[in-house]
This record gives sequence, C-alpha cells and structure tokens, in this order.
Amino acid sequence: MNDTTTPETQAPPVARRRAQARKKQAAANASLPMRGPTEVDVTLKINGVEQVARIEPRVSLLDALREHLLLTGTKKGCDQGTCGACTVWVDGRRVLSCLTLAMACEDHEVTTIEGLAKGGELHPMQRAFIAHDAFQCGYCTPGQIMSAVALIREGHASTDAEIAEWMSGNLCRCAAYPNIRAAIRDVRDSEAGGNDASG
Repeated sequence: MNDTTTPETQAPPVARRRAQARKKQAAANASLPMRGPTEVDVTLKINGVEQVARIEPRVSLLDALREHLLLTGTKKGCDQGTCGACTVWVDGRRVLSCLTLAMACEDHEVTTIEGLAKGGELHPMQRAFIAHDAFQCGYCTPGQIMSAVALIREGHASTDAEIAEWMSGNLCRCAAYPNIRAAIRDVRDSEAGGNDASG
C-alpha cells in the first residue's frame, strides 16, 4: 500500500465524491455567520423593493409577508403546504410560502400578488379571473392567479387536462375550477395571438 493512500482515496468513486461534497458543504457552512435563535434583520426583495423585517429565523415567508411586512394579499390557508393559497414566486418559480423560510429568500426576488399589477393596471390574468368569474369567496384567488401566470410561462397550459394537472396544487373549496381554466385559456390564447402577430 502506498504511503499516500488514505481510507478516503481507497473508497469507491461515488463514496469519494460524497465525502468531498460533505467537506465542501462543511467548509461553506463554517463561513456562514451564525444568526438566531433570537430575532435578526432579514432583507427581502419583495416586488422589486428591498424591505427589512426583524424576525426569528424560523419565521415562514408567508408570516413575514403578512405579519411583518403587511402584504396581506398572500393568504394563509392550511399552513401545511397542501392548499396553494400562499403561492408566491421566488426567482420566478412557484413556491408555497408557508413552507419556505423567510431567511432562505434573502438574495432572491420574491413576487407576490401585489406585484402583478403594474401602474394601477391589472395583470391580464387578474382581468381574466374577473371576466370569467373564476372565484367565489376569493380566498384562494391570489394563489390561483400566481400559479396560473406561472404555468403559462412554464408552458404547461396546452390542454385543459394539462392545466388541471399543473394547477392541482391550488385548491378551490368553492369549486370554481371550470372558470379558472377558462380564465387561463383566455390569457394563454391572447398571449399566443400576440406572439403570432409579432413573430
């Protein structure tokens, strides 16, 4: 056995890569400043505006938005990640804000329902939800709209079955699903028409 051989270099390649990854992660974690368990300042970029919230590290993004930053458009439904009422975007991707730690969103762009309208003009999906009566009580509507806009952008709105599948994480207890799908189709078709005209 060579003098430079160690148990780590004798390990199979997969085990060696895992050990190297663990060392790399440990080194990265060692360089992070310790924060908490008491309240800390967390800087969040919400709808293009940086805001600071003084929160405990365990506070969810949903609670930071609603209770600390007073952005109450995002709704707390189940608080367990099963209903989708709290859907927001982080870096353009749909996330359940009740399951996302606010601290994990530092250095990321968070978009809430309040960030969709521009200059007092409703987003096309918001207008379509109104036009198609795609809500009854309206409690789930912010999460539905955030998911609906994202699923068109993701390319998952080609059929009603695909829309239903990709919206399945957003529950509507009033069962306005046919109207929600109609609103999504309306926006999808108008965006496709606009793209065809410009292309």
